[in-house]
Amino acid sequence: MTGASRGLGRAVAINLAKDLGLHVLINYASNQAAAEETLKAIVDAGGSAELMPFDVADHDTTKQNLEEWFSKNADYQLEVLVNNAGITKDNLMVFMEEEQFDQVVNISLKGMYNVTRHVLQHMVRKRYGRIINMASLSGLKGVPGQVNYSAAKGGMIAATKALSQEVAKRKITVNAVAPGFITSDMTKDLDENQLKSYVPMNRFGEPEEVADLVSFLASKKAAYITGEVININGGLYS
Repeated sequence: MTGASRGLGRAVAINLAKDLGLHVLINYASNQAAAEETLKAIVDAGGSAELMPFDVADHDTTKQNLEEWFSKNADYQLEVLVNNAGITKDNLMVFMEEEQFDQVVNISLKGMYNVTRHVLQHMVRKRYGRIINMASLSGLKGVPGQVNYSAAKGGMIAATKALSQEVAKRKITVNAVAPGFITSDMTKDLDENQLKSYVPMNRFGEPEEVADLVSFLASKKAAYITGEVININGGLYS
């Protein structure tokens, strides 16, 4: 799982280990302390996991790390991939620097390609897999000040629909989850009291609620669901 060291990613990683009994590969770019906290939480809950540090935006580094893991674990099957890595660099388009656009797109969208490309080869050979891409409300409706993030997540949604059709016959499902306002690191600077008034349920969602949805999509119960974008936003946008 990419971007699994904290926030929403941590909740999903813990849930996958707890609900499905998966051995979780905890990917992170730089925050080792947070990644170790995720690892400890999984182990304390009776699960198993290991750390896998690399920058998903770097194609060669991603390829090297995944190939090394597969070569050392030839007897294991990597059944589930959750593409969660992402950052925000919000700004109005008229002020947005090229670096702000590139960083967001390279981590969320190019990172999804870099990881999925190499994991998919393994899934195709095994004729089984679950790929869940963490999209966003921003990728569905667009959010002012988030042209870069909306572009990255919108591209992820389109890629989800295309890839699902390519690999369906191999018993590989590809779906996207589009959270709205979820209490996490990415929303900590937002005015929750003001924004929750736009949500029909009048609250932000909890990371564990998104994690439950991801666990379902990653399970064998979701075998006939593919190419879908599932909103989880308290009714804000559907």
